[in-house]
Amino acid sequence: MKNILTTLFFIGTLCAFAQENSISKASEFVITPEFMLGISAEANDFFPDRSLQKQLIIGFGREHHNNPQEWAYWLNAPKTAINFGLTDFGNSEEIGYAISAMPIIEFNIFKSKRLKILTGMGVSYFPIKYDPVENPFNQAITTDVSWSFRAGFNYEFIKTEKLDWRIGIGYYHHSNGHTKLPNQGLNSFLGSFSIDIKNPYHKPSAESTVERVIPEKSQYRFASLRFGLGNNVLSLAFNDQKPIYTIAGEYGKVINKTYKLGIGFYYRYYDHYYDYIKNNESLVQDGREFEDFRKNPWYNATALGITINGEFLLNHIGIDLQIGANVFKPAYKIDWRINEGWDNTPREIPEDWVLGEFTTKFKLKHIISSRMGIKYYMFGNNDVPTHNLFVAAHINSNLGQADFTEFSLGYVYSFKNK
Repeated sequence: MKNILTTLFFIGTLCAFAQENSISKASEFVITPEFMLGISAEANDFFPDRSLQKQLIIGFGREHHNNPQEWAYWLNAPKTAINFGLTDFGNSEEIGYAISAMPIIEFNIFKSKRLKILTGMGVSYFPIKYDPVENPFNQAITTDVSWSFRAGFNYEFIKTEKLDWRIGIGYYHHSNGHTKLPNQGLNSFLGSFSIDIKNPYHKPSAESTVERVIPEKSQYRFASLRFGLGNNVLSLAFNDQKPIYTIAGEYGKVINKTYKLGIGFYYRYYDHYYDYIKNNESLVQDGREFEDFRKNPWYNATALGITINGEFLLNHIGIDLQIGANVFKPAYKIDWRINEGWDNTPREIPEDWVLGEFTTKFKLKHIISSRMGIKYYMFGNNDVPTHNLFVAAHINSNLGQADFTEFSLGYVYSFKNK
């Protein structure tokens, strides 16, 4: 079910990006073929041998030099695109290939108009994946559909009226968002060669070219509330997906209708933690370390945290980043004990089993939470609607390690300046 929802959300996001890009006819259409070559890091011990990774991408996008919306000005006329890719990981039998779809955005950085930073987030389909019998040494990918993330730099070394020739470097990550284990993920480092092919029939006219008017600086306050439904697994011995329910709020300001900054809170309930405690599993049994958790299973299965949020608003689209701190998350100690000791911790854990130790790494992961994803707003933020609704998809993590995949529905109220 999670894979279906993830795919449907990103199909919707692709359509939303396409719709957003078609708002301004003055924005120039660009097709970008790209070839990438690099290496995939070992995901686990005895990971299958592989040759160089090869990736072919075709992107369909727009350059927003003449887009009249304010985000296009304040983000220095970025390029937005939908990339479709085919990746060969260098071992056709044990790792195979991936088919990807990814919305991306590319910015000019520093003062250079040739050096750009690119980032994107999408989904990938893997026909070959981990199997405990047939393919036990590929512990990178366990599900048919996974999240995919890309970040990197491109440099235009030749720039002409209709063709921009580019080279670049980048990082790629594939992971299922902790919805099935093992989930070591695939991390790749690649070089790229690409060409931006601009529409040969695009000839700006007085009607299609928007005068570059510098918008006035602005800011307004907002408050929002969202409800999230996520899912994850607890361990290899508890490898079925169970829900995580979230209520979260945020208050802050939007600067120039583009940069959204806020502080917030979240309350989460983890069904896996509750069931582990309620069902009297090994580590909460009499005489074991967490036996006191049984006095209040619901309380100990929850988490409470505070956050700092940042978001780029591209009218209907939001690119959302968050870092926070868990004020309260007691059952994560059980999670750590089970998953960070000996491999393949069984459901019935012997008392002499080596469990994960509460090191500095644990303390950091216990405290620091993060979140990254995409939102789609019902009403465009360029018009500053008083009331707005959004749907969103995010990966939540503990200091960069996937915690759960989440889909959200939210409401935003804007305090307009009078």
